[in-house]
Amino acid sequence: MNLFRKKSPNTETNDANLVMLSLGGDRDAFCEIVSRYQNLLCSLAYSSVGDIKYSEDISQEAFVEAWKKLDTLKDPQKLKSWLCGILRFKVSRYRRKEGRQPIKGASEFEEHDAPVADNEQMEDTAIREQEQALLWQTLDKMAGTYREPLILFYREQQSVERVAAQLDLSVDTTKQRLSRGRKLLKRAMISFVEETLTKSKPGIGFTASVLSAISSIAPPVKSAVFGASAAKAGTAFKLATFLTFLAAFSGVISSFFGLRASLDQSRTQRERQHAIKVVAMFMLSALIFVLAMFALKHFALNSAANLLAYTIASQFFVLLFVGCYLLLVHRMFKETQKIRAQERIFNPQAFQREADQKDSKRNEYKSQLSLFGTPLLHFKFGMLEVNEKPAIGWIAGGSKAYGLLFAWGGLAIAPISVGIVSIGVISLGAVGFGLIAIGTVAIGLIGFGASAIGYKAYGSFSALGWESAFSNGFSIAKDAALGPVAYAAQVNNEQAADISNLTLLGQSYQWILAFIAILVIVPSILHARKVRQRMK
Repeated sequence: MNLFRKKSPNTETNDANLVMLSLGGDRDAFCEIVSRYQNLLCSLAYSSVGDIKYSEDISQEAFVEAWKKLDTLKDPQKLKSWLCGILRFKVSRYRRKEGRQPIKGASEFEEHDAPVADNEQMEDTAIREQEQALLWQTLDKMAGTYREPLILFYREQQSVERVAAQLDLSVDTTKQRLSRGRKLLKRAMISFVEETLTKSKPGIGFTASVLSAISSIAPPVKSAVFGASAAKAGTAFKLATFLTFLAAFSGVISSFFGLRASLDQSRTQRERQHAIKVVAMFMLSALIFVLAMFALKHFALNSAANLLAYTIASQFFVLLFVGCYLLLVHRMFKETQKIRAQERIFNPQAFQREADQKDSKRNEYKSQLSLFGTPLLHFKFGMLEVNEKPAIGWIAGGSKAYGLLFAWGGLAIAPISVGIVSIGVISLGAVGFGLIAIGTVAIGLIGFGASAIGYKAYGSFSALGWESAFSNGFSIAKDAALGPVAYAAQVNNEQAADISNLTLLGQSYQWILAFIAILVIVPSILHARKVRQRMK
């Protein structure tokens, strides 16, 4: 979900391409349209109605209406003027409706038995309302010709060029209107107006609200007509989607090849049944975790009253997944060794081949070249048995692998480690522990995965960080959090985006996803092939 402008997959995508993608049912593309024009529409609405809350409500209605009627837009290049036309119609209808209300602006009657609000909250609310009222009293005295560019100027980082582009004016004309607008402001109110307008800029939450509103509305009816064009224009979007899918399911793909290797290592029916059971337990645990996180996010976005409960539940499932995988890995090694030892006693005829002898050289590869007494390469292809040492080398691979540089396996420990459970400086796995941890659940100084826990945490489902957290689901941190459900000192604003380093993340996002997929899937394929060649 592309809710944050700083991580837009392609900021150069033109309006026509985004319209075609949206007509093809791509809600992410429509959210890019919302991010691109939300500031313009909210500013124009505020310039007309003089109330920030209602101006954002009207703008959201305009975007939802645009989503419903996008197939009526004859020229996608004129998207901006078309959106502004819808907005002005909504504003006009709002003003007519308000004109018929005899008690507009009246305060609601308070029941005597209503709970008493906290005094500080009441004071803060009253101050904000007074500030907004005072702000509009000043702006309302100006003509719309000067008011609109002035509001946009302070909401667009004080960029004359951006204001001119938004209002389809020349830079010189924009400068003249801004100059005249400033003179019309009361001198005593200038600094106050600038600060308040900056704070009132619609943020990430606005885009999230629009996405939530259109999530249950079917795409426009002409989606089939524009489907081919949308697919061609949206290559970048599709690449990111494919890499996200591939990275998220890399553990499942790796488990498939792990199952094939386990079956090739098995020598009896009991061992084969155990191998299938183990892999099924790993995949079932992952499936339950993914479904639970999807469900919690769905419930959270549709039940604001229970956000905290769903957030706590999401972290419970993260910890439950970690606990299940650690337990499964421990039991996998213990039970596998136990069953192999028993089968050697009760079914000795199944272990007559040379490759099945405990000291056979066919079930491992150890390079002759070594450094400081440790082989450069050490791979084990047979089933790990009782009292058998793990693969140890500068580069190691096997059921258990300890590497001085790199390790791959069920349990992998190395500076760079890849495994079901991986521990290292850089770790990738279903559960990864490291300074930089990547995986289904990543725990480290910097965590990147489906769920992440760290000083800085970036996750698809959830992120729990000390300094910052960013996710498309639940985000919890001390300083900054970005996401549909977020808890921190700074939430879904520019300060939070800066603290979370979203610019750097946006530049490297696809490369990180590709890196995860390659380092998880490729070693499992190569290992399964070698096991089949040597042990089948």
